[in-house]
Amino acid sequence: MPLDGKGDAALAWVAAAQSGMVHRRQLNAIGFSRSMIAHRVRDGRLHLRFPGVFAVAYPRTDLTARLIAALLYAGDDSVISHRSAAALWGLTPPPEVIDLTRQGRYVHPQPHLCAHRVPVLDLRDVRLHQGLPVTAAARCLLDMAADADDDETEHAVAEARVRRLVNDADLEGALSRAPNRPGARRLARVIRGDAGRVITRSQAERLVLRLVAEAQLPTPETNVRVLNFEVDFLWRAQRVVVEFDGFEFHRHRAQFEKDRRRDQVLIAAGFRVIRLTWRQLRDEPMALAVRIGQVLGAG
Repeated sequence: MPLDGKGDAALAWVAAAQSGMVHRRQLNAIGFSRSMIAHRVRDGRLHLRFPGVFAVAYPRTDLTARLIAALLYAGDDSVISHRSAAALWGLTPPPEVIDLTRQGRYVHPQPHLCAHRVPVLDLRDVRLHQGLPVTAAARCLLDMAADADDDETEHAVAEARVRRLVNDADLEGALSRAPNRPGARRLARVIRGDAGRVITRSQAERLVLRLVAEAQLPTPETNVRVLNFEVDFLWRAQRVVVEFDGFEFHRHRAQFEKDRRRDQVLIAAGFRVIRLTWRQLRDEPMALAVRIGQVLGAG
C-alpha cells in the first residue's frame, strides 16, 4: 500500500537507509503514536519482524534486511556473528537462524534469532562490512567452530585464506583474545594441525604422482585439456579424471560452482571424475590409492 503524508515520507526515508527496516523508537521519534503504528500494521504498511522492529511496505526476507532487523532488535553494542558473519563474509551459505553477539546485556531469544552474550568484545575482533557491524573473519571462524565439525571448519578457514580475509597471525590473535570460547579448541586443531593447509597445484601434482607410483598404478597425464577443460590428472584409456580440491584453486564461490558444472559435463561425456582433498592425501593416502585403483580397474 503506498505511503502518504509527511510522517510516511519521513518513515520511507528512514527505512530506505535500513533495507526497509525500522524500530518502534524511530517511529516514535518521527511522530508516530502507538495507535498510528497499530493502524499501519493492520492495513499492511508495517510488518512485525521482531518485537519493536517492523518491515516497511512489504515483509523483506533477504539476508541484509534480516540482519538489520536483528541488529535493531538487539540494540547498541550488538554485532553480527557466528554463521551469519561467515555468510556476510562469503564463507558459508546464508543461515536460517540469524546469529548476533551483544556485549553485556542479555537479549531475549526470538524465533530465527540466536543472540550470544559476551562480557566484552575486543575492538580488534569487530569490523564494519557492507555497512554492518560484524565480527572480523578470524573471530567469526572461532565462533562458528563451536558447532561446526572439523571438515566444515577446515573448509571455511581455507575459503577465508584464499579470499585474503585472514592469515595465520589473524587466527592466532583471535584465539589468544578468546582462548576459552567453545570453538577455540577446534579452530586451534585445524590451523595448527595443518588441517586447513592450502597447497599449490604443483605440490598437489607431486603428492598425487608419488602416491600413484607407490601404489603401482598407471601414470596419468597431468594438466591436460579434455572437452576444452583443463583437468589435473587424466587416465585417457580408462576415461578417468582426478581433480584436486585445494582451495588455492577456488578463489571464490563462482569458481567453485564452475568446477562442479565442469564435472557434470565430463560425466555426461562418459568420464568418471574423482575429487580428492588435502585431508585425504594426508590422512588416508593408501585408501585413496585403492579407490583410484578400483575406478581404473573398472574401466
